[in-house]
Amino acid sequence: MKGRKKKRKPRNRDWHRKHEDSFTHDLARHRKADRTDLGPKLPPLPPAEGIEPNAIVVAHSGQWVFVRMSEEEHLCLIDERLTAGRATLLAPGDEVYVEFQDGEEPLVRTLAPRRSKLSRLAHAHSRLEEQVIAANVDVLAVVTSALRPRFKPGIVDRYLLAAEAGGVGVLLVVNKMDLVDAEPKAVAPYRDLGLAVVNTSATAGRGIDTLHEALAGKVGVFAGQSGVGKSSLLNALAPHLDIATKEVSASTDKGRHTTSASRLHVLEGGTRLIDTPGIRQLGVWGISPEELAFYFPELSEAAGDCRFRNCTHIHEPDCAVLAAIERGDLPKARYESYLRIRSSLET
Repeated sequence: MKGRKKKRKPRNRDWHRKHEDSFTHDLARHRKADRTDLGPKLPPLPPAEGIEPNAIVVAHSGQWVFVRMSEEEHLCLIDERLTAGRATLLAPGDEVYVEFQDGEEPLVRTLAPRRSKLSRLAHAHSRLEEQVIAANVDVLAVVTSALRPRFKPGIVDRYLLAAEAGGVGVLLVVNKMDLVDAEPKAVAPYRDLGLAVVNTSATAGRGIDTLHEALAGKVGVFAGQSGVGKSSLLNALAPHLDIATKEVSASTDKGRHTTSASRLHVLEGGTRLIDTPGIRQLGVWGISPEELAFYFPELSEAAGDCRFRNCTHIHEPDCAVLAAIERGDLPKARYESYLRIRSSLET
């Protein structure tokens, strides 16, 4: 009688570093576009004229944008090249050049190349396919809730994909820990991946110092579903912001939108945090169905033993991923996220 095969745990992967391993090489081969190409196809800053970015986008609404210059905010018009219909191509965190002319409104004339970005699939009525949520970001803080609303791995997985595709580091924040006795079990697979996790309670002040240290001196973006406490955490980090907050609906266990548009906030010590509206679904942008498995490192590692190189890990014979799921070697919730996302990309 053959012995039972030893259970293999997913490798511990530092989400903030790019290792020279098979996962990185395979992913690089399957990328459709160079990651450095993170901005719209617009004329670059004219070096001959000595033009350099002189402002950073704080927030926008249609063809108007708020920018920060020399510790002050200015409301500006946007050059028509940086718009698509009534929508703008700009996002909080973008570095821009603002032109001032006597007797006229200041004008955002040019957009500097982006170092990183966080994107989603634009809504159906937009003239754009890609909606950039934030630009030039160092770290994405995926804010989740231990309870009310419940922790949803599917939302976390989609944000991890968006961050990886845009060259952004990730921090998983589990808020409302005052409502539970222990960390949700659903968080364990992300710790196994090497993802940094910070447990917090905005109301009790738990974990706020740790979160502050993780974000210090960086450009960060807070994102997650409605009602997880993003605005409350920002208030705990910087009480002077005094951002409005709302309670989660007791009947539906769903959050209520407090932040209606993304906005950049400047904290002491040079830290910049972008607050984003809560979501209930995040459309994946810039990843093909064939590439998707390479963004799930534990699936990608197991896939090396699949019979077919182009295995979809859904129905093929001798699929090592399916075998690992059946043995319990890989987290089923992550695989189910992979199936749902792949299905959405194929429609």
